[in-house]
Amino acid sequence: MEEMTESPIRIVAFLCNWCSYAGADLAGTTRLKHRADVRVVRVPCSGRIDPAFILKAYERGADAVIIGGCHPGDCHYVSGNLNARRRFFVIKQLLEFLGIEPERFVVTWCSAAEGEKWAEIVNEVCETIAEVGPFDRYKKLTTHIRSPGKEIALGEE
Repeated sequence: MEEMTESPIRIVAFLCNWCSYAGADLAGTTRLKHRADVRVVRVPCSGRIDPAFILKAYERGADAVIIGGCHPGDCHYVSGNLNARRRFFVIKQLLEFLGIEPERFVVTWCSAAEGEKWAEIVNEVCETIAEVGPFDRYKKLTTHIRSPGKEIALGEE
């Protein structure tokens, strides 16, 4: 994943190919108004999203991460979204432990026919991040981690 360019709000969205990605595509093809501050990553299933991808997005400058999957019970892979829901509950706790506000991590279920819902989600996340402000704490932490000869203590600035 490359560094994110400077934009007022930088959001990465990992979207299920079968539902949420198609919903985002529908929002675009029907020209629904929503912010364009989202970089979409299409994945086969929300259940296949590695937690490292989420952490890497924050490390590379994302202000927020959106995970979009099929509605529970409608997964193309039967239980992928249910596995994802359990995993993302734990990831959200990990992110809070790392100092990442819960508002910066959004998990949503959006079907292929819900383009309007996708546009609403993007606009809501953008409004929330505009209120919370840009995210730079994780970038500071990764700078310290990469600096040779420096030790890391949690909570140090």
